[in-house]
Amino acid sequence: MEYHRPNPDRRRALELLAASRHGYSKAILRAHGFSIDMMVDLVKAGLATTKRERMVAGGRQTDIVRVRITEAGRQALAKMSK
Repeated sequence: MEYHRPNPDRRRALELLAASRHGYSKAILRAHGFSIDMMVDLVKAGLATTKRERMVAGGRQTDIVRVRITEAGRQALAKMSK
């Protein structure tokens, strides 16, 4: 799937992901106002990737989904900034 002109929310999401070395959890991105559908679109377009990780919070193990920008996402963001 080729990704053409992203809307401002998609650009903002890519900028946020680009600023984080380790990406953000799906919950954090939702707290920033990004929808699951938009995150799925970024992944399908090859601009972001997801990884399920285990973490311990409050003595309990839980799974989280971390979203990271891809190199293609960085290139798309650079093109948007021109």
